[in-house]
Amino acid sequence: MKKITLVLSLMLLASLMLAACGGGAATPAPSGGTTGGLPDLGGKTITVAVENAYPPFNNIDEATGQPVGWDYDTVNEICKRLNCKPEFKQAAWDGIFPAMQAGEYDMLADGVTITAERDEIVDFSIPYVIVGQVLLVRADETRSVEEFKADAEALVGTQIATTNEIVAKENFPEERVKSFEDFGAATLALLSGDVDAVVIDTVSATGFIGENEGKLKIGGQLTSDEQLGFVFPPGSELRDQVNAALEAMKADGTLDALNKKWKLSE
Repeated sequence: MKKITLVLSLMLLASLMLAACGGGAATPAPSGGTTGGLPDLGGKTITVAVENAYPPFNNIDEATGQPVGWDYDTVNEICKRLNCKPEFKQAAWDGIFPAMQAGEYDMLADGVTITAERDEIVDFSIPYVIVGQVLLVRADETRSVEEFKADAEALVGTQIATTNEIVAKENFPEERVKSFEDFGAATLALLSGDVDAVVIDTVSATGFIGENEGKLKIGGQLTSDEQLGFVFPPGSELRDQVNAALEAMKADGTLDALNKKWKLSE
């Protein structure tokens, strides 16, 4: 009986020791306020440059006077995951890359094409969508892209200092290309007949078509392989943090849903 009692006592002691060793693992570690192991920015405010003239990425809703677009929805979602607060600041496109290089903003969200030349002075996020360049034309236009190229009287508009301007000058003589401060101005010139087409990316073409129902259409494709990304000052830690959030949004379907909502993809 004593032997049995001794064995039972030893077994009980061993059980208590195992329970004590395993007790710490059962207590969850603090999450730091974010999910999925993402960086926690501790509620930090980040300044985000936007044009507010580039639908569907960013523009001012005429009905409400409020800024809307893919950039607003996506950056807000990124900050929700990283525990930061976006402060959107309207900025002109002309001169934005030197401003980013100088660190005047923490981030640029404006449907920016990733290029080797730009990558020399700023840093880019991973791509969030691939787009092409098209001709945006009036709804009653009948000329094809080749007929536009052959027509010596046809004028095309675009935005200054963009890859769209580069594509326009690659496809049309420089004297037939008119560059505007933003695509809103180029589109107004198209609607008024001052230019015959606008070289613009597919996504933004769809945005302007939606804002001018029945007045515009896509007249033909020029390119199809431009990657868009967010822009950061050189060496910014925020780039890797935003990339982590974008990867998480890709994995759980959130990025795809936002792209479809704003017609960046089908």
